[in-house]
Amino acid sequence: MKATKRNGLVLASAAVAIALTMGACGSKSENKSAEEANVNPEKVQVQNVEGRQNFGAKGIITPLPAIMIATYDEQENPDVMMAAWGGQCGPNHICFNLSPHKTTENLKLKQAFTISFASKDNVVQSDFFGLVSANDVPDKVAKAGFTATKSPNVDAPIINEYPLTLECRVIEITETSLNETRVVGEIVNMSADESILTNGKVDLAKLQPVIYDSSSNNYRVVGDSVGQAWKSGEALNK
Repeated sequence: MKATKRNGLVLASAAVAIALTMGACGSKSENKSAEEANVNPEKVQVQNVEGRQNFGAKGIITPLPAIMIATYDEQENPDVMMAAWGGQCGPNHICFNLSPHKTTENLKLKQAFTISFASKDNVVQSDFFGLVSANDVPDKVAKAGFTATKSPNVDAPIINEYPLTLECRVIEITETSLNETRVVGEIVNMSADESILTNGKVDLAKLQPVIYDSSSNNYRVVGDSVGQAWKSGEALNK
């Protein structure tokens, strides 16, 4: 998959495309089996890939940013939850899938949210936000020792202890067939504390965001630079 250059904040994201193809010279019986598999995916007999350890229908997509979604409820109480299934889906758009949560209700009510990112310094509090529901602990932001300020741009809270924040408005909410709510937000503004800037730009080495490692169920800090984007590959053009 060829990478394309985009403006704005680049969030770590990944995608897997799975395609079933039929050869033009295949037999009728082969074509029929493929057609049946498309209609009834559960009938597909997965074959092991030779020379590899096979795990079946288990996926590891990396990196998965530990996204912190902040919203207000009907009483203007701030809430934060951690979401792993999300990322950037356009130059200034972010999307994520949520199962039923207090945050899901708040998003439908306020049509706005802010996004921050768990980092090495706040991984305990961030994980707490993913463990506890505001339905059970309405003051969980304060309980974590965090504070909130109302965004001047959208009807959502900015969590002051997160040094990087995206203020977003909801532009699409879709109920999926998986009993999940897919949310697409448009980034209205990005603000960052001076402590994570270098030469006026967000410096991930200073932010130290963590990613969710679904293979070992761990949080890992984003690592060192290993190449220059849109530059390193030029070596193969010589």
